[in-house]
Amino acid sequence: MSATEAVSPPPMGRLVRNPLAVCGAGLLALLAVAAVAGPFLWPYDHIAQDAGAALVPPSEDHWLGTSRLGEDLFAQCVRGLQKSLVVGLSVAVLSTLLAAAVGLTAGYVGRLVDRALMWGVDMMLILPSFLLVAVLSPVLQERSWLWMVLVLALTQWMLTARVIRARAVSLRRREFVRAAQYSGAPTGWILRRHLLPHLVPLLVIDCTLHVGAAILAEAGLSYFGFGIQPPDVSLGSLVAAGSGSALTYPWVFLAPVGFLVATVTAVGLLGEALRRVLDEGDTDGD
Repeated sequence: MSATEAVSPPPMGRLVRNPLAVCGAGLLALLAVAAVAGPFLWPYDHIAQDAGAALVPPSEDHWLGTSRLGEDLFAQCVRGLQKSLVVGLSVAVLSTLLAAAVGLTAGYVGRLVDRALMWGVDMMLILPSFLLVAVLSPVLQERSWLWMVLVLALTQWMLTARVIRARAVSLRRREFVRAAQYSGAPTGWILRRHLLPHLVPLLVIDCTLHVGAAILAEAGLSYFGFGIQPPDVSLGSLVAAGSGSALTYPWVFLAPVGFLVATVTAVGLLGEALRRVLDEGDTDGD
């Protein structure tokens, strides 16, 4: 590289300068602070009911108004945001780890293992994910919401596994992988030291984007009564509860919808920024 050639900034520097990343990270940080600190700073509890303050519009005492039973909507939305973020992050991490394990194993080992794993992936892709979750949810309805996280994670990893498998097949032919094989390195060591580091950018992007998809999936299930069960709430269950009052008492519906849209938008902006920055890094590397 010549002395006059511009040096490309590191990925973190490009990420900080990306307006999508700044907007997404800032909005997500604000929502996370509200979800964590809100219950401690706000004087109302999400399950406290006040019959004398039912369906009160937004005011100084109730920033987002109250519900039909007199519950403070800001407290309920903060609680719903907590649950939706936890579900989204848990599903995203589990599905990404599962996709990485299946894709790496199939791509590196190949042959019968590859065929068997990809056949299983194809079978999972044929099944309608939402229908599968809807069928299983009533069975798990009386159990912990962690079962719902597991079911959602099991329906969101297949496409990523195929992408990782294709990338692993390409990496398997590289000289540094062949050198490790000829030196007698165990398979697990090669996967961890040589293949997995090259897949980290893809996994980070996939995990980020899966957060938004999982939050929407949980919201859809809760809207139809299959997700988080009372007395607990999520953004989806709050949207379902307020949908009947969307025209008469719009704040009951718009408050959780606003939190849901803001959360998914923040995650989407951050994921898109990560994708662009890492793509620029790959281009510079080439």
